[in-house]
Amino acid sequence: MASTPLETELVVPNHHAKKEVIDIDDEEDDELSPIEQVRLTVSNDDDPSLPVWTFRMWSIGLLSCVLLSFVNTFFSYRTEPLVISMITIQVASLPIGKFMARTLPTRKFRIGSKEFSLNPGEFNIKEHVLISIFANTGAGFGSGPAYAIGIVTIVKAFYGRRISFLASWILVITTQVLGYGWAGILRKYVVDPATMWWPSSLVQVSLFRALHEKDNNRMSRGKFFLIALVCSFSFYIVPGYLFMTIGTISWICWLYPKSITAQQIGSGMRGLGIGSLTLDWSVIASYLGSPLISPFFAIVNITVGFMLIMYVVLPTAYWGFNLYNAKNFAIFSKNLFDDNGQIYNVTAIVNDKFEIDMPAYKQQGHVNLSVFFSLTYGIGFAGVISTITHVVLFHGREMYEKYKAAHSGKVDIHTRLMRNYRDIPTWWFHILLLLSLALSLGLCIFMKDETPGLNVITEYIMGLILPGKPIANVCFKTYGYISMAQAISFLSDFKLGTIISGTVNIGTAWWLLTTVENICREDLLPAGSPWTCASDGVFFDASVIWGLVGPKRIFGSLGYYSALNWFFLFGAIGPLIVWMLHKAFPTQRWIALINLPVLLGATAVMPPATTVNFNCWIIVGVVFNYYVFRYRKKWWQRYNYVLSAALDAGVAFMTVLIYLSLSMNNKGISWWGNDGEHCDLATCPTAEGLDLGHACVW
Repeated sequence: MASTPLETELVVPNHHAKKEVIDIDDEEDDELSPIEQVRLTVSNDDDPSLPVWTFRMWSIGLLSCVLLSFVNTFFSYRTEPLVISMITIQVASLPIGKFMARTLPTRKFRIGSKEFSLNPGEFNIKEHVLISIFANTGAGFGSGPAYAIGIVTIVKAFYGRRISFLASWILVITTQVLGYGWAGILRKYVVDPATMWWPSSLVQVSLFRALHEKDNNRMSRGKFFLIALVCSFSFYIVPGYLFMTIGTISWICWLYPKSITAQQIGSGMRGLGIGSLTLDWSVIASYLGSPLISPFFAIVNITVGFMLIMYVVLPTAYWGFNLYNAKNFAIFSKNLFDDNGQIYNVTAIVNDKFEIDMPAYKQQGHVNLSVFFSLTYGIGFAGVISTITHVVLFHGREMYEKYKAAHSGKVDIHTRLMRNYRDIPTWWFHILLLLSLALSLGLCIFMKDETPGLNVITEYIMGLILPGKPIANVCFKTYGYISMAQAISFLSDFKLGTIISGTVNIGTAWWLLTTVENICREDLLPAGSPWTCASDGVFFDASVIWGLVGPKRIFGSLGYYSALNWFFLFGAIGPLIVWMLHKAFPTQRWIALINLPVLLGATAVMPPATTVNFNCWIIVGVVFNYYVFRYRKKWWQRYNYVLSAALDAGVAFMTVLIYLSLSMNNKGISWWGNDGEHCDLATCPTAEGLDLGHACVW
């Protein structure tokens, strides 16, 4: 996310009943932030006397953390795993906080020398921020449930093995808390210096300030949120229960019910998705997040990358070159196949020690990937290396200057204002890091083979070190990758509630894994069932590719896909070519806008994301963040984020209600409109003479 445009003169809330306008030009230059975006967005005013640790903050904050942890874990097992972000709580908690400020008793209580009140005054912006921090922890910092939940899921649902709840809980908590230690150590270098800033946080700052301005409009933000919430909640009964097919409208499949090629082209779930649309907000906002929040330049970059890969590279590889015997398998699938085009029987090559059974593997043969799945790995290799090359070439000097400035000791007005508050001792984070590492090591020893950006790299490294051990691979990947990701998330604003959210994550996951029959088993679930665990299916495939079988037998000398390693070289030299062209033709400014890491990463979430997710995300994003932003800017500034939050919340509440009241009691409606996408032939191979003996739906 990027910062929201604001005026250069900011109206700052003064918490003593009147407004104070701060003219930025009147401030001392050495106190101002050196970052223009920060100067335009963040207030230079602070009131340390505002009450923060209030009953309202703790009650709404803890409830928000638990609620978002539950809802996001619940959604993660569905085909369209919508992530409910902190913005939903950020918007919804304001009227709740104001209601509590009007209704709670103002009487003061005394405990010893301490005095407190359930209602210390007006609901203020600092309470609101802390509530949102709690909520952000529950939302997994925008990424959903704890990453380690995937390990528990693949062990229980995909491999069919046993794992205790205690070991699962320790695994989740240690991977979550590990990031705190790194964050505490790094904050001195990437948080405190004035030159280090976090663009995504500016969106939240802008929204907080907008929400706390006095709103005398006939259609206030709170009223708009409530109306949009009710509409979203009411409508979702249609795509969520009554007519689920409108979740993926692949009309080309309806016109050509007997053509494999037509369905490969038209399927939004298993093909190129040309013309495929949806009327389901959870489909639009899954995987890529809400398109109303994403800035237009990001939407353009993702659109270009998506179009190139899906409509140029993939058709050429499949129909043009039959790359890696592509026509023997589905054109778009996250599944693993044997040489005959059948789904690979993974459980047949796992022995009692949870390791690869080599005689069984030799009998079953090599693991094959769909052409798109194989290309995504190659593109991922290029994306990782191109990020490093691009940053060094285009931003190396800037980073060096920022590094020098960060160590100059200069602080801006915001850092100086923060020094009015007690800081957390650094040694706390050192102890937390050591304890997390010790628990992680103990967990690995205790569970043996039932436990254990950088994502692909950690998989590759562990696959070479310990081939044939799938759970060890995904655990190493989780500790190595997610600790870095968590550290970055914590550094942006230091989250609370991690243990609470992790506990709710594993509790919800355990409940679903033990109550939903055949969860994650697409071959056993009824048609149209949402419990396909799309994201965990890819996680399971990764454990097979990188852990059980190992990269040497997939991408190395013993596998079919060794040529994909050349993508590493392409990722290294690609940005160099762009940089040289930029230097050779400095007047052509568009050359500098070519961002290979962004273009290569456009389809990083595919699979499990599908083309229908991208199609409608792009359309909605362009409408709101180009046309509405350009031609109805005042409406966009007032209601855009509010609408996004209301749509998310309405869908989330109705989905949980449908499950608790209908799905758990096996009350469903069986008719054509609830039988899935109706593109049964989209996953069929097109190679001649290959008969799979079934309808080709996986």
